[in-house]
Amino acid sequence: MKTTIDRAGRIVIPKKIRQAAGLAPGMPLEIRCANGRVEIEPAPVPVRLVRKGRLLIAVPKVKLPPMPADLVERTLEELRNERGL
Repeated sequence: MKTTIDRAGRIVIPKKIRQAAGLAPGMPLEIRCANGRVEIEPAPVPVRLVRKGRLLIAVPKVKLPPMPADLVERTLEELRNERGL
């Protein structure tokens, strides 16, 4: 997909790419230049570890919007494929 940069240096990330990457309005992003390429990814979310029974669960320190159901399904499918399940 192609897009352009406006005079203020802003770009619009096409909707299909935003959806595939799980990007939402107001989400903090990390941007860097590496090997002549501009890379954009969601910034890490600060978490705290909470014990639930024998497990440690990562709980975000900030309120996050719910993940869209299609993103949850895609993520589960990718993990199953990755693990051969």
